[in-house]
Amino acid sequence: MTGFSLVERLRLLPDPRRRRGMRHPFVAVLLIAPFAVVADRVGLTRALAAALPRGAGPGWRDRGVALVPLACAIALGATNVLGAEQLQYQWRALFPKPVSDSTLRRALEAIDAPVAARVERVRAVIRRVVWTWPALRPGGFAWISVCGRELSGWYVPGLDATVVTCTSRKEGAAGTFKGTWRHHPPGAWVANTRECAAMQLRPGNAAANDAADHKTVLAAALRQLPLPLWPKLLVRINGAAFSHDILDHLQALTTSRRRVRRAPAGRSTPWTNRPSPGCRNRCGRTLCGRTAGPRDQRTRR
Repeated sequence: MTGFSLVERLRLLPDPRRRRGMRHPFVAVLLIAPFAVVADRVGLTRALAAALPRGAGPGWRDRGVALVPLACAIALGATNVLGAEQLQYQWRALFPKPVSDSTLRRALEAIDAPVAARVERVRAVIRRVVWTWPALRPGGFAWISVCGRELSGWYVPGLDATVVTCTSRKEGAAGTFKGTWRHHPPGAWVANTRECAAMQLRPGNAAANDAADHKTVLAAALRQLPLPLWPKLLVRINGAAFSHDILDHLQALTTSRRRVRRAPAGRSTPWTNRPSPGCRNRCGRTLCGRTAGPRDQRTRR
């Protein structure tokens, strides 16, 4: 069992459920349960309740308690509010008091621009608390390794746009050249912790190389990261958004207290854990065969 990740260890456990009516993998359920417990322990539920509008009445449900089960249901595969309600009823041991779909809709409708800004600040505060835990483990914080060299102190946010297929009745949905209706939100993912730091909702026909949208997402991601006083950032950007405007913006972010570097994100990522047949340094990284190229030297600077 040495070297196995938590997911690989959980996959070895037998599934005690019956085959009939089983919808979600046993590993996913085991991983979601600690997340719901940790959200209460770190104060995320209470902080969301303070940031969201409050009401009065005997049947009022705490909005923070409503959003945490909604996030867990989405992680389990729920694609709409009704599916999130049904998942809560299926896992009553995890959600003793399920929240109805109408309550979830009202909670989401109450999130306007000022409330969203307060929720963003709450997420940043809770993330600062949670990020102190990996630093206390024996291995320290999850720094990225490239070709056997650990980039200690470097935080690696990656920008990319994803496509979410939906029906034409969804708000903000737009037709694409493939004949489908979709949303096209750009997001920022942190490679150190493999979490989504920020995302912006856009219609499906939005341009993939919109520099203004990527600047907005990058700014929102930097506000979420609990960076030290003199941070070092390695920003990965998909090739569609790797424009001169973005490069100038990244260069402007470099100050006397902050170092920002850029790298194009392609199919081969320098921090993959899978061995590469063409690896010259035998370090198991797929970028070894192309780090010495003139293009990589130009982009890495």
